[in-house]
Amino acid sequence: MTEPLYPLRIAAAPISWGVCEVPGWGHVLDARTVLSEMAALGLAATELGPPGYLPRDPDELRSLLETFGIAAVGGFLAQVLHAEPERAIAAAKETAALFAATGADVLVLAAATGLGGYDARPELSESEWRTLIGTAAAIRDVAAECGLRTVLHPHVGTHVETEPEVERFLADSDLDICLDTGHLLIGGTDPVQLAQRHAGRIGHIHLKDVRSAVADEVRGGTVEYSEAVRRGLYAPLGEGDVDIAALVRSMHAAGYRGWYVMEQDTALRPTDSAEMPSRDTERSLRHLAGLVAARI
Repeated sequence: MTEPLYPLRIAAAPISWGVCEVPGWGHVLDARTVLSEMAALGLAATELGPPGYLPRDPDELRSLLETFGIAAVGGFLAQVLHAEPERAIAAAKETAALFAATGADVLVLAAATGLGGYDARPELSESEWRTLIGTAAAIRDVAAECGLRTVLHPHVGTHVETEPEVERFLADSDLDICLDTGHLLIGGTDPVQLAQRHAGRIGHIHLKDVRSAVADEVRGGTVEYSEAVRRGLYAPLGEGDVDIAALVRSMHAAGYRGWYVMEQDTALRPTDSAEMPSRDTERSLRHLAGLVAARI
């Protein structure tokens, strides 16, 4: 993949190769294989994947990334924000320090339920919601001490998932959000309309394309999220039902010049090689290159 993607800043993420923080999600490819596949596609930046996937020692992590010519953008951290805030803040402080040591600049925070996955979630009380907002603000502050921005990621199976929850978070918190086109759509939010309403609050973008028929089953409760991913919930960019072109056009027109992280969540079987997700990622890259060529 050699086409220049200026003016878009494109990054990868290990989840596109099936690397997920959820226990039992699927077969996990080793880090050197994933990074080499990214580099082979011409990708020069990535989020860092779940805690512990890449080395926790800053020098070792920098050396590994430099081997493949890949820069760190930041990474995803799912924490329980509505209870025991000290634990979440301590974990975020450690993670932010590691990210900063690699030159990354963003901490992508999600409001985990504490259930260990994304297939179910309990309701929060008003008190728990207030704690969530306060904990997110405290994490923003400790990350800022490390030179990182914090964005809140609306995510399926977390406590900020649905459109009312996203709007409430934006009203109650001054954190920007990570606009994830896939998770927003599955949660019932039109990502393009959200971007148009709140362009100034979009601090980071995850690009996914979604097969709406499968998303409807997740939203309706007939299929669990993890099973939907295995059934092909996410398609290469331009092959699903998210208007990626309209989203990118809208954000670019609004002045957004941050990262567009390709996150095509997948779950691999032990017999799957890295070639399958790499082919899908290349198709997504070609779609983005086509948007640029068409002067979005």
